[in-house]
Formats: sequence, C-alpha cells, structure tokens
Amino acid sequence: MPIFKKGKKVLWSLIVFVITGFLFLSFSSCKFSTIDRIEETREAMGSYATITVFSDEETGNEAINAAFNRIKEIEDIASVYNENSEASFLNKNGYLDDPSPDFLNLINSSIEYYNITGGSFDITVQPLLDLWSAGELWKETPEVQAQRIEETFPVIGSDKIIVSDDRIEFSVDGMAITFGGIAQGYAVDEAIKIIKGFGIKQALVNISGDLYAMGIKPDGEEWIVELDNPDKSDDANTDIEPLPIFFFTDKAVTTSGNYYRYYDPEGEVGHIMDPRTGYSAGSCISSTVIADTCIDADVLATSVFVLGPEDGMDLVESLDGVEAFIIDSERNLYSSSGLSEYIN
Repeated sequence: MPIFKKGKKVLWSLIVFVITGFLFLSFSSCKFSTIDRIEETREAMGSYATITVFSDEETGNEAINAAFNRIKEIEDIASVYNENSEASFLNKNGYLDDPSPDFLNLINSSIEYYNITGGSFDITVQPLLDLWSAGELWKETPEVQAQRIEETFPVIGSDKIIVSDDRIEFSVDGMAITFGGIAQGYAVDEAIKIIKGFGIKQALVNISGDLYAMGIKPDGEEWIVELDNPDKSDDANTDIEPLPIFFFTDKAVTTSGNYYRYYDPEGEVGHIMDPRTGYSAGSCISSTVIADTCIDADVLATSVFVLGPEDGMDLVESLDGVEAFIIDSERNLYSSSGLSEYIN
C-alpha cells in the first residue's frame, strides 16, 4: 500500500513536470502581437498617397505594400501622362481592344455617372482641358474663346463612347478621355479592399485628398476630417465662416476646388471645366462630398462643383447615402439635409 501511494505521488509529479514544461515551451514559442499605428506616404497618381493601418507591424507593412501596388496598377492603366497606358492608347488610336477589367470598370462607371449627373461629369472633357492649357485659350478674346469652344464641342460627350466586353472605341475622331475625376477614388476603394483582405479592421487611405476611413480606431474614436479654408489669405479675418469638422467611420470624403490649380497667371481659369459650356466652372469655391465609396465621393464632388450650389445640392439630395458641404463663389455655405450626422 505505501509503495502504491509513493508511486502515485511520483506519477503526479511527472505529470505536473511534463505539463509545466509543455506550457513553458508553448508560451515561449508564441509571438504576442501588438496593435500599432503604421503609416506610410508615397508618390502616387501624380500626387501623394498616405495609407494608415492599425495592425501588428508585419501584417500592417505587408498590407500597405500590397495596397500601394494595387494603386500603381490602376495608375499604370488610367494615366494619360503615361504613353504606355490603356488610356493613352485609346486617346491616340480611338479604340482599345481587350481592355483590362479595371479599365472597363472605369469606362462603364464614367458613362453611368455622366448620365446620373446630366453631363456635368464627363471624361471626354480632355480636348477642352487641352484647349485651355496647352492651347492657352485664356490669352484670346472672348469672341475667339467662344469660337474655339464651339469647334471643340463635337468631340465632347461620353455618350459618344461605344463599349463592349472586348472593345472600347470613340464614335467621333479627335475624342480623348481623362480619368482625373474618378481614378483616384477608384484606387482608394481598391486599396481598401486589399487591406481588408489582410484582416485589418481599421485603416485610412488618402490619395491627394480623396480618402476612405475604415472602422473605429482602437481608442474607440471616429476618424476626424478637417477642411482647408479655401481663402488664399492667411489673414484670420477670412470672409468664410468657421468650417465644420467631420467625424465618421466606414465612409469616403472628397473635396473639389479650383483654388489651387489654374491655367492662367491671374487665377481666373481653374482646372475644373464645365463640359456643357466649355468654360471653367466658377459658381463654387469648393464642394465636399461624403459617400459610401470613394469613387462616388470623387465623381460627385466634381459634379457638384460644376453644377453649382443649387443644382449640385439637388443632385446630392436625390442620391441615397450621399451628403455634401458647398462653399459658393460669394462665400455662402450650403449643407445637405443629413450632413449634421457627421458633425459633432
């Protein structure tokens, strides 16, 4: 009997030793990951892109690199400044066979937005941009400007783009497209998809002011977006009322404005053209749009800017899940009916 008890005690000692050793080896082999804020900025799409993620370092860096690679893929097919891009091939030849899925998506989405916005968003505006920039139309008299614009109108209109699954072509010679008002938004959305694929729940992708904020930050706070005051003067006595600060999650926001880029030295001809008139859009200083996707926010910010405060706000109010904040040329402020949801 005593021997049996002693053996049992030894047996339990061995079991405890084995379990303890197993747990020690298990814990020592585990890598405890911490959630860090990882951020990187790179040149992208003619400007700068910043990607912020909350993740462990290894996963976060892999996700950021993959997202930047996805942005580069889209830039390589959509940029009109890259002579090897699909956009440049279409502009040069008037057709494109076997377009990539991304290019086809951009074309089809652009035509859809052209119809939704009544032509205020139009990727075939490129000939007008060329007229005012390289052609220096701003130097001419109003009479010459009107004549040159009228001569250019026959090649303007996304309804002149013919699309099938394996071919895109222009119905009129001399047409040309630009994805300047849609490609960055599309790239932001695609980058967010890549980041989600790594299991990351909180991230922000910002390409030159087109951004999407995903998830609640680890501290429980929403993402904060502050608008730049478009007045050029640094004087505190600005004519514009204090601008709102937006708080949101799982939303995109984009601002369009003519206050940074001009074709003329006097700053009277902005880079956002009204494709319906051929002249620079001038009834707004800026338009900010919040939407469920960045491609929506990107396109609609441009469209609202072109349409002006009244027609632009009517467009916004007709769309689900879209809000807007507009500053018109007289420094008046306009807010859509649901914008207060994003202002604390």
